[in-house]
Amino acid sequence: MIKIYLTLVLQMSASKPKESISRILKNVLNKSEQEFVAGRRNTVLQTLNKLKIQCSQKEVPNIALLGSGGGQRAMVGLLGSLVQLDKAGLLDCILYLSGVSGSTWCMASLYKEPNWSTKLETVKDKIIERIRGPEVSLTDAMAKLKKYYYGKDLFSLTDVWAVMVVMSYVKEIDEHTLTEQRKQHNKDPFPIYAVIDKQSKQSNDGDPWFEINPYEAGYSLSGVFVDTGDFGSQFHKGSKIKHQDEFDMLYLQALCGSALGDEVDIKKTMWQKIKAFFQNETTLEAMREEERERTDKAMRKEKKTEAIEADTISDASDDPISPPLDECHRAFMDLVNMNLSVLNGENPSGFDKSIRTNLNDLSGGKRPLISTMETLETADIRPEKQYINRFTMEVCEYLSSQIQNWLFDAGISICKCMAQWIWGRKYNFLHNMTDEGVKSTLLQSETRDYIDAGVLLNSPYFSVLREDRDIDLIISLDFSEGDPFMTVKDAAETCKKLKIPFPEVNITSEDKKKPKDFYVFKGQNTPTVIHIPLFNVVNCGDEVEDWRKKYRTFQGAYSAEMIADLMDVAGKNISNNREKLKEQIRAVTEEKRFGRFKTFLNED
Repeated sequence: MIKIYLTLVLQMSASKPKESISRILKNVLNKSEQEFVAGRRNTVLQTLNKLKIQCSQKEVPNIALLGSGGGQRAMVGLLGSLVQLDKAGLLDCILYLSGVSGSTWCMASLYKEPNWSTKLETVKDKIIERIRGPEVSLTDAMAKLKKYYYGKDLFSLTDVWAVMVVMSYVKEIDEHTLTEQRKQHNKDPFPIYAVIDKQSKQSNDGDPWFEINPYEAGYSLSGVFVDTGDFGSQFHKGSKIKHQDEFDMLYLQALCGSALGDEVDIKKTMWQKIKAFFQNETTLEAMREEERERTDKAMRKEKKTEAIEADTISDASDDPISPPLDECHRAFMDLVNMNLSVLNGENPSGFDKSIRTNLNDLSGGKRPLISTMETLETADIRPEKQYINRFTMEVCEYLSSQIQNWLFDAGISICKCMAQWIWGRKYNFLHNMTDEGVKSTLLQSETRDYIDAGVLLNSPYFSVLREDRDIDLIISLDFSEGDPFMTVKDAAETCKKLKIPFPEVNITSEDKKKPKDFYVFKGQNTPTVIHIPLFNVVNCGDEVEDWRKKYRTFQGAYSAEMIADLMDVAGKNISNNREKLKEQIRAVTEEKRFGRFKTFLNED
């Protein structure tokens, strides 16, 4: 069954930001993408001719390369694979490069360089040198967090993850934007960054598959898009009513790459990062300096106006900040430690008592808090988790009223986001629109939350399975930590439910135990899918499990030796299979030629 997708394109007028033009197109790509694809297909044709694969312009196969999630393992693994594709003379056969999670970290680093595929060896060396190098300084990280905190209406844990986690892996603050790349990559594959819509995933009645490319961002299967530069701005009935600056590449990497482990692991990591950041002496000194500046400013204002008596001015110089800041900070750190103790299965009552005592002193005994944990023992199986979120919100509300300090305010906002588990919140560009071709659930809420696609499917299949992209061959590079076949199996199962053409996937019990380095899945009137697990019996021998343990997703940045070894192992999956890849490219080219010939005969 061939499915017709509706593409709703929102185009903004730069001079009149409230005006918009809505167009509904059937099976038509964004015009800029069409132009890009036409040029890239010329490059693919020339490359195929060099490989002795003869075809006409119309017979050029559309080939998509997919990079799965997997944190730094995926970042380095994709880089090693691309380097070998280049050496094999196959890189310029690729029309689309799409990634989720850690693979997008590699993509972001590559696409910083205009036409990176023409100088990949040099670009690769620069990337490796950077990720082997020192981390970004805390001062610079603090300045970046401040930009995120004040630069948008909707602050979330994604901003924090960008600064405290992603930055520790990619070792840079990339403030370029995706739209800046529009005219810089006419010799590279078309990049697609994939995430999912959290609400659609949870409700299971919408289109969760969301993609972002240099030209537009939107729902892959519903075909509803907005200009990438306006993704995140506030809309009402298709009109942009409030502009928000385009997010930068560091944030995009955090948006795509936040599922480095299960929820408990992520929460522990976040609280640990928050603790380390806010108890660091540099952070504390920055808070105190801001308080001193605020005090001095207030005193200068009072002296200038001479509206207050001298003894009142004297009191103000003693009052402003030191005692409240230190006491509020102590309560804040107790709150962080209390959350960590709950996650670690430890008794949090000591922190609970300390916070209550501290806030009671701050408020002069006038601030009642929510009921103690003991009264909730029979409320549900894990009362402390239910309690801790309410308690965290209550403490944050009080502390935020006590002090005006951007770092402290940011800390409070972060804790609130932790309690509510808010990631990737953006204004919904479909808010209050009406269109029969779009799920009503996508039109109702003012905001949507976008998260790592790996929590649903750890490979960006649905970004390239849009009918209008007409993909003939998918090369799936799987860098997942667990089952190396889960992504392709889940993709096949989901496609079957959605009636999207996809080959049947059958994996033997032997392959599950001892995965090989090259699998091909074919079907009638479906794209061909090549699936390549990162660690397999060909490049790892009998040590597949040892390699998996060595390169866990949830661990610190890799050493120089680990990076070199992983580049080598990932690259072997390409170099060992160069002829097999050529064979499958030749096969889909011939199938496309035969399909055209068959169509011609039928028409005749």
